[in-house]
Amino acid sequence: MEGDTVIIDVGALVDGYHSDMTRSYVIGEPTIEQREIYALVEASHGAGVAALRPGISARELDTVCRDVFDGAGHLDWYLHGTGHGVGLEIHESPFHSQASDEVIIAGNVVTVEPGLYRVGFGGFRIEDLLVVTETGSQPLTHTAPLPFPG
Repeated sequence: MEGDTVIIDVGALVDGYHSDMTRSYVIGEPTIEQREIYALVEASHGAGVAALRPGISARELDTVCRDVFDGAGHLDWYLHGTGHGVGLEIHESPFHSQASDEVIIAGNVVTVEPGLYRVGFGGFRIEDLLVVTETGSQPLTHTAPLPFPG
């Protein structure tokens, strides 16, 4: 329906290994509020990707993404996990959350996928799959996340 948000979560399975990616869209022209919320999700996603490196704890990565929403007064909309490992299972360790004691290491393949959701509004999530390198990370998904002009 015109004005609805749509979240598309896709993946593939190749030689026993999974992939995972999410993009969000608006049917029709987005409202100012939809643009603002999407921009927050994009900022949180960017902060998480920038922070992803070997040695960061899964809790710290979650905090980096969470802090963007908290600073904007939207932490109560953050109902989804920040990310997880992907490999032989679609959801595997490390799980990026405040409950995690895991540490991310070089060679991990993980998602960064913050999102905001509210009843009556819908939601947005941007999820990318990345491999953790010795110095940071490299994206494995190459689809532009911006669904509408800024």
